[in-house]
Amino acid sequence: MPKVVTISHGQLRGTVTDGVAAFLGVPYAAPPFGPHRFRPPAPPQPWDGIRNATHYGPTVPKSSYAAPLDRLMADPTIPGEDCLNLNIWTPDAGGRGLPVMVWIHGGTFLGGSGALDVYNGAAFARDGVVLVTINYRLGVEGFADLPGAPPNRGLLDQLAALRWVRDNITVFGGDPDQVTVFGESAGGVSVISLLSLERSQRHGLFWRAIAQSGFGNAVQDPDDARLVTRELAARLGVAPTADGFARLSPAAILPVQASLAAEVAARPDPDRWGATTSAASMPFMPVLDGRLLTRHPEQAIADGAGAEVALMVGCTSEESRPSLFATGRDSLITFEVASWVLTSMGLDPALIQSHRAAMPDASPADVLAAALTDGYFRLPALRIAHAHPQVWMYEFAWRTPELDMGAGHALELGFVFDNPRSPDMAALVGANPPQSLATAMHDAWVDFAAHGDPGWPRFTPHSRTVKLFDGTDNPVASSSPTSQAAAGTARPSGTGIG
Repeated sequence: MPKVVTISHGQLRGTVTDGVAAFLGVPYAAPPFGPHRFRPPAPPQPWDGIRNATHYGPTVPKSSYAAPLDRLMADPTIPGEDCLNLNIWTPDAGGRGLPVMVWIHGGTFLGGSGALDVYNGAAFARDGVVLVTINYRLGVEGFADLPGAPPNRGLLDQLAALRWVRDNITVFGGDPDQVTVFGESAGGVSVISLLSLERSQRHGLFWRAIAQSGFGNAVQDPDDARLVTRELAARLGVAPTADGFARLSPAAILPVQASLAAEVAARPDPDRWGATTSAASMPFMPVLDGRLLTRHPEQAIADGAGAEVALMVGCTSEESRPSLFATGRDSLITFEVASWVLTSMGLDPALIQSHRAAMPDASPADVLAAALTDGYFRLPALRIAHAHPQVWMYEFAWRTPELDMGAGHALELGFVFDNPRSPDMAALVGANPPQSLATAMHDAWVDFAAHGDPGWPRFTPHSRTVKLFDGTDNPVASSSPTSQAAAGTARPSGTGIG
């Protein structure tokens, strides 16, 4: 059934299915090509007549996941230039004042989009939430530090999408004063980056935030980011500037970008890639540019940034297992290799020793996966939780039967969206994911967006309350994260991955 609404730039035709209205592929900014390439997002052009919003719009230029992760993580590519678009799901009853949730996808700032089936927002709309998913520029287009172009273009896109939501969401029944921004992996890093901005930069855009499996990651020294720019420019045969890269199409850049990213991930080298890039194993991510990001996000939050925003943070219990066990790398790991990996990534190798003591029968790969999970995810989440005055913590602990991945990275996505049987999740969760777990997680996210309380006590340095989602009838909260080693045994210098 069609449905037509009028927004600030024209009329939209969406569809209604089972009481949920969906408007897909709606532009929030002009196509980032031609004169708009490597520039801040510009407003979209108004249109005449009724624009169809019945299918997902184009995805931004992006890299594909490398094998074998491409078999685990869905990432469709939809051609076209009008790629700075968003998708809205809302109850069709014409309600007003509904809570709004804006989803920022993950993908190491190289891949992903708001067009994945698992991110379908029908369940949120069914439960009285207006759900929005967005695209934003990735890789070189969004995050390369290019002389002659503003840094952090991908974050500027996210801010433009949030402004679009503020200005238009009442048409869809949403309350612009009740917006929750949430994201996973690189999307979680984005959420923390947005939270850390000066209040004037994010005023009126969101009042609640959820960071899943991604925290305060940012390149602290712009010179590190320019190491990546210069290396990529040399491989492409262009000047390491915005004008130089603009000589090439995004399609010409993508394979070289993907090759460089694979090298950074496989062999971190602080001397070659810079300390922060090597620690995160990501060549592209937010950078402290002195304008948008003036302080490291963790430090900004410790200094009080975002204190007025209710925050939920958490991770999965075994974030790093898929990158080792689903790829076959586990057989290559010795304890010596494990210590080298942590050192090269800017983490304290003492984490290996503390985990060996806590896991005496574990293999070197098991120990490395646990240490990386703590160093990259759990400890950064705890630092944010200790620094923020109103925060709730969770941990996703349900273990998949697939590929010995345990409670690995991205496993919670289908449960949060109450869409665990999405085809996007099949390779991760198997044939029989527990619906009761999806109901519990989804309800908690809805309650947080609607009421600012997910249903368990806040985290405080004294209580250290963490809600455990493991698919069983556990008590409402556990008293501490389920790390295999004490969380305080080592303090890493790395700050998470995307």
